[in-house]
Amino acid sequence: MANDAWLVVLGWAMLAAGGATALAIAGDLYTHPQRMSIMNIVWPVTGLYLPIAGWWLYRGIGRPMSVGEPTPVRRPYWIRVFVSATHCGAGCTIGDIIGIPIAAGFGWTLFGHRLFTDYIVEFGFAYVIGIAFQYLPIRTARQVSSREAIVDAVRADTLSLSAFEVGMFAWMALVFYVLLPAHPPEPSSVVFWLMMQVGMALGFLTTYPANWLLIRAGIKAGM
Repeated sequence: MANDAWLVVLGWAMLAAGGATALAIAGDLYTHPQRMSIMNIVWPVTGLYLPIAGWWLYRGIGRPMSVGEPTPVRRPYWIRVFVSATHCGAGCTIGDIIGIPIAAGFGWTLFGHRLFTDYIVEFGFAYVIGIAFQYLPIRTARQVSSREAIVDAVRADTLSLSAFEVGMFAWMALVFYVLLPAHPPEPSSVVFWLMMQVGMALGFLTTYPANWLLIRAGIKAGM
């Protein structure tokens, strides 16, 4: 695999598709906002790393949960897990997008490798934002103190967001040390963000079973 012109073209195409998907979802949410307000952020962010498919999933799963739609009967378990996984994935994705330019801008390295500092900074931002994403619905849905809501958010989201980052970090390590070892992509390149987009999709796959187990155990509420 080489960092050549076709990969750049593919990168622009996939990122454009992700941006278009996010904008299409955001436009539909403007007139059909979600009952759970945090999902108005979650669904467009999901579209960023699931181009085209994100729109299809939003229309089939998210749109029926908008304000004004008939209240659905209890949804299948896999859908509740899926929505919880998108919720976790959105917090991680935003954290990753914020963290990478900061780590790159300061030129931080660890053990001589930039990738390791990327991991630390990305995880830090993803953790804070992911907990905030979990905290807000808890405070909205339940009459609990701020402290209890934070504790519950940490319990509910620590494993799921860690599982997301494991999937994404493993993919980026593969990119840096196996697929593109001669020329690891820089955050300033479209190839880097293409690889991040793929990594986020893989992170969603690794967080899905974690959410399944957390909801089954009663640690996290299905959405």
